[in-house]
Amino acid sequence: MQGQLQAIIEDFESAQQRLDDLVSGLSDEQWSGTVDPTRWSASQCVQHLNLTSRAFIPIVREALEKCRVLDGKPPVRYRLDFSGWMVWRASGPTRGFGRISTTPAFVPTGNPSRKVVLDEFAQLQQEQVKCVREADGLPLGNVRIVSPFNSRLRYSVYSALSILPRHQHRHIRQAEAAVKALRA
Repeated sequence: MQGQLQAIIEDFESAQQRLDDLVSGLSDEQWSGTVDPTRWSASQCVQHLNLTSRAFIPIVREALEKCRVLDGKPPVRYRLDFSGWMVWRASGPTRGFGRISTTPAFVPTGNPSRKVVLDEFAQLQQEQVKCVREADGLPLGNVRIVSPFNSRLRYSVYSALSILPRHQHRHIRQAEAAVKALRA
């Protein structure tokens, strides 16, 4: 496995572990509650991540198919393209560009059970890790995807794979903050 792709897998695994650690011992009120109605609960943060993963997985799979038919070797080192770097920077756990609102399609609705939300997150994590494993040896910088968040935004498959776990860590951090505020 190429080192950068292995690091992406480790980021996905780390996000899963952070979430597992967070929900261990949480009450239902801490899982779904918030002290600020303008901020998401831990549950809503994870629901948003599930919506994001469900949108990206088919796009990434289709892009990987395109990569497989290209004549070209993968580079020794992958690089984020400019658009990918901008989204990567904005998607991270730190507020590089401040607070960013999501599009309506990615705003969680309803109140599914904690088990349903967490089981779906774990299943989607496995699918995303599988995509990264399948990406090994492919020219990921040669195929661009259209962002499901903004159809005017295009970036490489490698950028997309890099952005996804970073985005997860941002929202798991947000979930941790929501729980911490309820415990205070």
